[in-house]
Amino acid sequence: MKILARLLPLLAAFSLLTAVNGAGATEPPLKFGVGLFQPDRDKNDATYRPLADYLSARLDRPVQLRTVDSWEGLAKSLANGETDIALMGPWGYVLANHQAGAQVISTILYDGKPEYFAITITHPDSGINSLADLKGKTFAFGDKGSTSGYLIPLHYMMTQGITPEKYFGKVIHTSHQAIETQVTQRQLDAGADYNRNRNAMIEQGLIKAEDSKIIWTSPPLPNDAFAVSAALAGDKELIGKLQAALGAVGEALKDNPRLLPAHYTGFVSRDNSFYKPIRDAGLATGKLQAK
Repeated sequence: MKILARLLPLLAAFSLLTAVNGAGATEPPLKFGVGLFQPDRDKNDATYRPLADYLSARLDRPVQLRTVDSWEGLAKSLANGETDIALMGPWGYVLANHQAGAQVISTILYDGKPEYFAITITHPDSGINSLADLKGKTFAFGDKGSTSGYLIPLHYMMTQGITPEKYFGKVIHTSHQAIETQVTQRQLDAGADYNRNRNAMIEQGLIKAEDSKIIWTSPPLPNDAFAVSAALAGDKELIGKLQAALGAVGEALKDNPRLLPAHYTGFVSRDNSFYKPIRDAGLATGKLQAK
């Protein structure tokens, strides 16, 4: 009994300590998937790690960054639970939304704007001035999860009665950076890209403006989506915190310009309806099946 009497205070103290530690326990990490916006994985990780660290501090919760090599792969990873939150291209987001209920909560801003443009480029000396001049030529798309590199130019071609595999002499799929580089080096006759990538590569000295020309530009398209998995979409408290943190990025950039790559100026809250043009293109091309 004396031993038990001595143990009781210790047991009580242990119970109290356990309760306190349990109440303050760290929440599980949020797995943050990011598309391959940069030329390689290491550079991509370095570019977006400051944003992951910023979100971790604002949410008071660990955020683990994970670069996914393809837009299609990122959509699948958000759908199957390998990532919880993601910064992804518009078409990748629409796929993840359609297939597994992922939900956009914010759209990234580029020079203050939430929209961008798909383009088709060729070399100025190619003699090519329109799609009509590309019959029998070599054409490059981005990967099949790319909005500007695949879905939108494919949709436009279909409206013009063009089936790429029959119309072009050769069709390949590669990265946006490779398309720009190979067109300027005349290894490709033409290819699909987006204005932000071309401008960035020129600014960084990776290509020269005079070594390529734009022969087609799309209507405005919604910028990259910041999305959450279907499992998190119902967590209103977390969504509110995420939107508040993303909405404050523009102001935070004044003190920490490394939070986002050059020309990206913050985020604006948007919902699923903002991505309707991409969804419509997916349905029209048969890449999405109506539910």
